[in-house]
Amino acid sequence: MHTADLVFTYDSVDIASLVERSVRQELGEIDGDRTTASLSLDATELTVHVDADDLVALRAGINTWSTLVEVAERVTGVA
Repeated sequence: MHTADLVFTYDSVDIASLVERSVRQELGEIDGDRTTASLSLDATELTVHVDADDLVALRAGINTWSTLVEVAERVTGVA
């Protein structure tokens, strides 16, 4: 098993919560047979934990979740 944690830190709890709610709805919707993800929110820090069976799947999962967070940030005006 291969894992990665993507950690995003925001200026406020409200912003972090908004981004987290925006991407949380994707959990379970985009996981494949080889990759799963989970989210945790601790005040201003959002962590996306990606588990994958192999390195190719891990790279794909990292790219997917990084992009989802980036889009959520742009849409909410965070970025």
